[in-house]
Amino acid sequence: MKELEIVIRPEKLEDIKTILDEVNCGGMTLSTVMGCGTQKGISDEGEGVNEFKGLKTTINLLPKVKVEVVVEDSDMEKIIEKVRETCATDHVGDGKIFIKDVMEVVRIRTGERGLKAL
Repeated sequence: MKELEIVIRPEKLEDIKTILDEVNCGGMTLSTVMGCGTQKGISDEGEGVNEFKGLKTTINLLPKVKVEVVVEDSDMEKIIEKVRETCATDHVGDGKIFIKDVMEVVRIRTGERGLKAL
């Protein structure tokens, strides 16, 4: 099993949900996050003052959405390819996909383990 941590532009969230539904992904965890990468927080609209929780700041962080899913190994490449096709705008700030091995999953309610717990 693999955990995919997909960091995307907020406007691409519905596209990601559609992709994960198409591959019968059992569930996902979403977080609203702020961050910067190689673009250092400079958006296509240019550099400026950002607002974070009502406070104006120059910390150069841009709003992103982080989607976390655990999937079967066989679904991983299909998901990655569809995310790239759908979310790439050819501009900095499109996001990243982090891939991690998952050793085990346990469903708390039933005690099921492995793929059955997904």
